[in-house]
Amino acid sequence: MSKINKVVLAYSGGLDTSVILKWLQDTYHCEVVTFTADIGQGEELEPARAKALKLGIKPEHIFIEDLREVFVRDFVFPMFRANAVYEGEYLLGTSIARPLIAKRLIEIAQKTKADAIAHGATGKGNDQVRFELGAYALNPSIKIIAPWREWDLVSREKLMAYAERHGIPIDMKHKQGGSPYSMDANLLHISYEGRHLEDPMAEAEEEMWRWTVSPEKAPDQAEYLEIEYQQGDPVAINGKQMKPHELLAELNRLGGKHGIGRLDLVENRYVGMKSRGCYETPGGTIMLKAHRAIESLTLDREVAHLKDDLMPRYASLIYNGYWWSPERIALQTLIDHTQQHVNGVVRLKLYKGNVMVVGRNSRTDSLFDPTIATFEDDAGAYDQRDAGGFIKLNALRMRIAANLRNRKQG
Repeated sequence: MSKINKVVLAYSGGLDTSVILKWLQDTYHCEVVTFTADIGQGEELEPARAKALKLGIKPEHIFIEDLREVFVRDFVFPMFRANAVYEGEYLLGTSIARPLIAKRLIEIAQKTKADAIAHGATGKGNDQVRFELGAYALNPSIKIIAPWREWDLVSREKLMAYAERHGIPIDMKHKQGGSPYSMDANLLHISYEGRHLEDPMAEAEEEMWRWTVSPEKAPDQAEYLEIEYQQGDPVAINGKQMKPHELLAELNRLGGKHGIGRLDLVENRYVGMKSRGCYETPGGTIMLKAHRAIESLTLDREVAHLKDDLMPRYASLIYNGYWWSPERIALQTLIDHTQQHVNGVVRLKLYKGNVMVVGRNSRTDSLFDPTIATFEDDAGAYDQRDAGGFIKLNALRMRIAANLRNRKQG
């Protein structure tokens, strides 16, 4: 075991990370710095400060930061410019938060002159990969401690016993059997795993969902809204300009009200296993639909198709922890270049779990020409006879192949 003088711990204040804090002190005999990020999980963070103080952390070594605006502006919005979806369904709500946390861990380590960082991700999960790939990309010499890969506290009972031995406060919900799911939340989504969901055939209980009503209980009246886009990013809802994190929060509220954004998924984890999770991403579901709608009006056909070709690779890079990789940055440069003319307004209809595009307009960058697309008299704007030669040229290789096939058969 290498000598560690000071470590920065990604600290939530919950049972796991509180045990990790004490374990780091006892195992590595090092000074611990705690970092707690507010990325919109909707929980009070000040109790984390009190717990850290009780466990002997110096006040100047407790970092609690509001990163909601940075998270949405610099991570969520760039990802949505790419229309990123992993394995056809997952909007990457957990994945996209990890590079931001890794970045701040490294920055705080540099500020406090720590020689290591630590996280509470398990050896079965994707998050260990995302945290550590990000950390190494930003500081190749950083030391990383992953307690779940080192200790023998491999069950909830052992964690509880360790906490009781060392006077670590245990929430009543843990004493009474624990919360039914492992959850991760931020401003983009909330995820649920474990317990009842480990049977992939079992339907999630209605009581599990926190952000969305069921489609059956959603309002019987549809709601319309307009989202304005500037260079690929949403900037206003129904004419009201908003900061990125405020805009996403409002879309979450609207989507949740109408039962939008629920997902039940079995995904392929980076570590090799299949895992079942349920997700609520109401605002992200609306944004994806709206962004594709405004791109349909303003992007050149081949540019749009190229983006669609690249999207699965881009999504996999985020899912697998390569946000800070040169290939993701290169792809982002291309994607952002395509967004210069993605400006305009999209009109949406929200109803019973569905998001429907009912209109789109760009006063400055629309490539839709009604004088050419019309089914009425276009006054010569399009010469339909041109299509004959185009079709014959594109059919030439197939006609040659067919002639050869007929000769062989005859």
